[in-house]
Amino acid sequence: MIVITAKFLVKPEDADFWPVIAADFTAATQAEPGCLWYQWSRSLDNPNEYVLIEAFRDDDAGAAHVQSAHFKAAQEKLPPHLVATPLIINTTVSGETWSELGEFAVHD
Repeated sequence: MIVITAKFLVKPEDADFWPVIAADFTAATQAEPGCLWYQWSRSLDNPNEYVLIEAFRDDDAGAAHVQSAHFKAAQEKLPPHLVATPLIINTTVSGETWSELGEFAVHD
């Protein structure tokens, strides 16, 4: 699977509204057949920063995502709300789901 983490630094006046601004793109991406997950989180250290964690089944799913109409629309819609170009880490790993973090195992 392809796992991507991206940081979006949003303009302060738009930060509280970012989930709404990105909602159509988020929903369309989550509905893609090759999307395993696509989730936003707001930084605890900087309220203007959102972190996106996404995963796609394989290279074909990743390619379909960036070639989709909703991706192209987001390329126009989202940047005006940003302070800087988003930062990204993109890697390929085996599997299609999360693994348990054994070091913090919960015991009954």
